[in-house]
Amino acid sequence: MSWFSKNYEKAALGGAVAIALGTVYLGWSKFDSAQADFGAGLKGKGNSNTAVTAADLIPKALASGKRDQSWTQADLAGRPVDLFTGIPLFVSSKSLETPVDLLNKSEAPVHPPIPNSWWIENRLDPGFADSPSLDPDQDGFSNLDEFNANTDPNNAKKFPSLIAKLMYVKDESLIWVLRPGYNADGAFPFTYEDSSHQTNKTGAEAVAPNALFFPKAPMLNRFKLLGSEVRKEHNPKINIDVDVTIVRVEDQRSNKKGIIYEIPAPLAEQRKNEHLQYDRTAVLSLEALGFNGKEFKVEENTTFALPPGSDKKDYKVLKVADNAVEVEYLDASGAKKTVSIAKGTLPTITPQ
Repeated sequence: MSWFSKNYEKAALGGAVAIALGTVYLGWSKFDSAQADFGAGLKGKGNSNTAVTAADLIPKALASGKRDQSWTQADLAGRPVDLFTGIPLFVSSKSLETPVDLLNKSEAPVHPPIPNSWWIENRLDPGFADSPSLDPDQDGFSNLDEFNANTDPNNAKKFPSLIAKLMYVKDESLIWVLRPGYNADGAFPFTYEDSSHQTNKTGAEAVAPNALFFPKAPMLNRFKLLGSEVRKEHNPKINIDVDVTIVRVEDQRSNKKGIIYEIPAPLAEQRKNEHLQYDRTAVLSLEALGFNGKEFKVEENTTFALPPGSDKKDYKVLKVADNAVEVEYLDASGAKKTVSIAKGTLPTITPQ
């Protein structure tokens, strides 16, 4: 048996030791070259490792991330400072070389009658020619409207009285005539006709005093016969005074209750136009709060709400004519006021 066979384990162990020593030598021999290649020494621990540039700033960076990063408006003696331009100045329209300081009380208003300080207090830009007519909160009221009413131009829930934005669009009037027939012991038959081609008749049975008529739509129980009397009237055709029976009829419609019509009986066809009556309805629109151009109707002598559909009816249409409408409303102090609104326009409300 050879020596290698007898000493196999010793030979294997010796070979392993030789390989290990060779590996260590190779690593040691390459260490200097790695330093030359990368220019860094594996020295020190953590933040004291001088091989990492500005390593000592890492703790400061971590600490800064925990600070309050919220931004607040800079100011100088109570005046907001723009981060780009400092305290904003404006140029006078009369002198382009003259700056205007909005908080200088001696400066004339940029947009009379609004004082310069109002723009600063409400964080608004007066630097446009139409700044008074702009509407930053989109509630339908301009900056000038909000200034006059002493309301917040940046809050859509705070706005002037809505009467200022009520427009009269048109008049929708129903023209009608009530025609009594011949007297039958104090009772009278009646017919009704209107501009919408609606008609009513009491029929063969005459209406007695204090009775309601008509028995059917469209004017169901609309009228009440109060009574009749004979009066002297001048007849221009024959130029003499004649006896004429006059009936007195009271309107029962909710917005006209108590109105009394005096009509000759019988009412001849040729005199019908002398006794025409009107059920007037105003077509309105609220030009604010997103209701612009949305029409709604209110009958004469009827209360209504603004915005349309609200529960509180603080407004009332007093009178409707073809060219204007009269509206009653409550002002800021709760006092009743009346304003006339011409067709196609908004009312002129005097600032309080």
